[in-house]
Amino acid sequence: MQLIGLLLTVIIIGVVFAWYSPSTTTTPGVEENTTTYSEAINAAKEVVEKTNEGGGTQVEVYAGISVGDWSTVLDLSGRQLTGSLKAEVRLLTALTKLNLSDNQFTGIPAEIGQLSELRVLNLAGNPVTGLPHELGNLQKLEVLDLRNTSYSKQDLDVIVSRLPETTTVLVD
Repeated sequence: MQLIGLLLTVIIIGVVFAWYSPSTTTTPGVEENTTTYSEAINAAKEVVEKTNEGGGTQVEVYAGISVGDWSTVLDLSGRQLTGSLKAEVRLLTALTKLNLSDNQFTGIPAEIGQLSELRVLNLAGNPVTGLPHELGNLQKLEVLDLRNTSYSKQDLDVIVSRLPETTTVLVD
């Protein structure tokens, strides 16, 4: 993601520089463009800053996968990911939808329970056996999809007892 941002910056600088570079010929009655190179660079930086929503930072949630901390949706479905997400997922405080379906996750980090804005959590199609009780902290959760998982009924009972009554839990 940082490489894409750098590439975007270079392209914008080039376009702005070409746009603002002084003309070598003058037309009678038309003022010559006297923008300097540094002014063009500053203009390009302003454009990049405006496109970077809120100036957020990147959070690595899985080896080699980073997303902006301002993200509201994270869809990692069907990527054959194994193990678990990193605990840093807790830094995605604006996240409302997390789709981890159809992977090979065997665990879910307890830190997901800190995502206070989360409304949809899709864990379907993963060989998850244990669920962290912290999922019960998700007081805005509307849908918890556990279809085709090997969750523990005891874990689910603890979690559901703490979730809002309006939460829909999808199981086989």
